[in-house]
Amino acid sequence: MDEFQVMFALVRDQLRKELSSTIFDVWLSELRPVSFEDGCAVLSLPEFKRKITEQKFMKAIHKSFEAALGITVEVRLIDMPPGGGEAVQEISVEQPTPADRLPHGHEGNTFDTFVVGGSNKFAHAAAQAVAATPGKLYNPLFIHGNSGLGKTHLLSAIYHEVKRLAGYMNIVYITGEEFSNELIGYIATRSTTQFREKYRNAEMLLVDDVQFIAGKESTQEEFFHTFNVLTQNNRQVVLTSDKPPKDIATLEDRLRSRFDAGLIADVQPPDLETRMAIVKRKAQDTGFDISDDMVDYIARQLKSNIRQLEGAVNRIEALVTLRGMPLTLATAQHAIADIVSTERPLPVTIECIIEEAARAFSLNSTDLRSKRRSSDISHARQVAMYIISQVTGQSTKAIGAEFQRDHSTVVYALREIRDEIARDASLRKLVNEITKVVQEN
Repeated sequence: MDEFQVMFALVRDQLRKELSSTIFDVWLSELRPVSFEDGCAVLSLPEFKRKITEQKFMKAIHKSFEAALGITVEVRLIDMPPGGGEAVQEISVEQPTPADRLPHGHEGNTFDTFVVGGSNKFAHAAAQAVAATPGKLYNPLFIHGNSGLGKTHLLSAIYHEVKRLAGYMNIVYITGEEFSNELIGYIATRSTTQFREKYRNAEMLLVDDVQFIAGKESTQEEFFHTFNVLTQNNRQVVLTSDKPPKDIATLEDRLRSRFDAGLIADVQPPDLETRMAIVKRKAQDTGFDISDDMVDYIARQLKSNIRQLEGAVNRIEALVTLRGMPLTLATAQHAIADIVSTERPLPVTIECIIEEAARAFSLNSTDLRSKRRSSDISHARQVAMYIISQVTGQSTKAIGAEFQRDHSTVVYALREIRDEIARDASLRKLVNEITKVVQEN
């Protein structure tokens, strides 16, 4: 057996991990090893796919060679001769990838890990009902809402639950964009029959971000007929979108009417209690026993996106584990400072901090920005500098400019307040209260 074929089997498996299953199947499944000499790997593809691959996927191929073999190689693509695809034996060093597998990273998206609150209770119940009795209750089920609110989690949870209850079932899970790209690939190779067989023989079709098929004539035509075949045969269809059908501007009316005929469920931004539950669940999964103050702080800062809440816990873990920072509220503030600053203009945030710090010490913001050095004003000014540093992550030089001070003055202020907070519970409480007020405004 040719040694390069064995090596390339490892590269193929790595390439499957680098790219989505759809992209790999459409564009790279016919990639074949030809030769390997002097650090140059020569691979072949049909001419049409070779041109597209050279434009879009060479970086992924190079990365896969390096990851699989531990070496950097030159890669050159050549046109595959007619019939060349069948002449080369394909070797797999792993179990074949199932056609209905979930995208990487969705393995933990089950109903058990989904935090239910008032904002998503209806969509969650509908998803559970569909998973328990596919094709019998709500067909299609259309879940819509802004990005990061749990639509994809519910779609993955349906997949997991059906697999658990029914064992084997031919479930096709795909995004709207992948459906469109895959169709283009099959049209280019004149094999649309194979495309139709894949989708119209599905026992369940799960489509994430279906809005991406809108405005694409051929894609909508194909999806319309696929949808009809499946629903007429009581095959379950579940769709997610960032908008309800009526608001997808370039969606064909015949598709819109069919989507509207099923059950439409929305997911809204979670309320405070749900956000706190999400943070606690993520912290438990991560192995961190974070305080109630930290949970409350994160939940109050990040109000519109579940991914941000989970990402905040991940960032805290990284700061504690990799940088040795203490598991404190200050670390939580540092972890989400850049996220918070993108939700509101930075100058507004800084001004709000200065005003709240001044108010807490019965002063006004002009006092803190002034040159005055009385003890009460200096102390309030130092507190404001500390909170600005924690909330915004601004440099000491930038903070100094806000108060017409040099960066060494800010460095001293941050150290003083940090030490004082460590020994004075009342100041620590005051700083936390000011921070909460700032973030809630």
